[in-house]
Amino acid sequence: MKTRSQRLLGHFSVCAAAMATVATASQSDAAVVHSGVINVVIQANIDGLYVNCQTGQYLNGPGSGVPGWDVNPYGTSLTGVSLYAATGTGYMRNPGAGTSTSRTNIAARTAIGAASFFYGSSNATIGTLVGQWTANSTGIFGFKFLAADGLTHYGWARMSIGANAATRTLVEYAWNDVAGVTINAGDVGPPPPPACSGDFNLDGFRDGLDMAVILSGWGTASGDLNSDGTTDGLDMAVILSGWGTCP
Repeated sequence: MKTRSQRLLGHFSVCAAAMATVATASQSDAAVVHSGVINVVIQANIDGLYVNCQTGQYLNGPGSGVPGWDVNPYGTSLTGVSLYAATGTGYMRNPGAGTSTSRTNIAARTAIGAASFFYGSSNATIGTLVGQWTANSTGIFGFKFLAADGLTHYGWARMSIGANAATRTLVEYAWNDVAGVTINAGDVGPPPPPACSGDFNLDGFRDGLDMAVILSGWGTASGDLNSDGTTDGLDMAVILSGWGTCP
């Protein structure tokens, strides 16, 4: 015969499974893929740096070393960084630059998407006009590219320029993994998930084994998850709300 605790555990397991199904169905498939801070020097030569946004591979030339590359800052000029485009790649013009070319520096939170204007190959030119770049500073350029799915995706890259344009570094980049969906300049996606509260046995899951700890410690502090000093229904709710695989 099942004990009271075992019956409760079975009941809550069924409830948790139902809650998990609803939560999964409501999640968006969209995600921003962020490179993290990489700080890669862009060589001042005719090859420069080739970047494959999807695979995360990058290399200072030649392009054959980065199959399927998407973005390529390069060149030897002291006044501007050339931005070479692969098939399907485009570099965004600053929306306040009118019809002027080589104005690729955009402000954080600028929307990069289907409504933006893109050049093919372009430049990051140092100057004082809207959309131009500044020596000894960091800016952002927006881009689009054809992903492996054959569809257009949007992204941004942060580039640091030194005393002149021949001294430059790719700081980081990000892109939206859903085709055609706008991304905002500087957006790196949601913060990393917190520690997996309720995974008492550290197996990467919140499940019946962890619920058993709650039930066996009921009324004591041994299963307290919300720091109120008592193991009770509030702590059980923590496990149920995150039932299943830890993020």
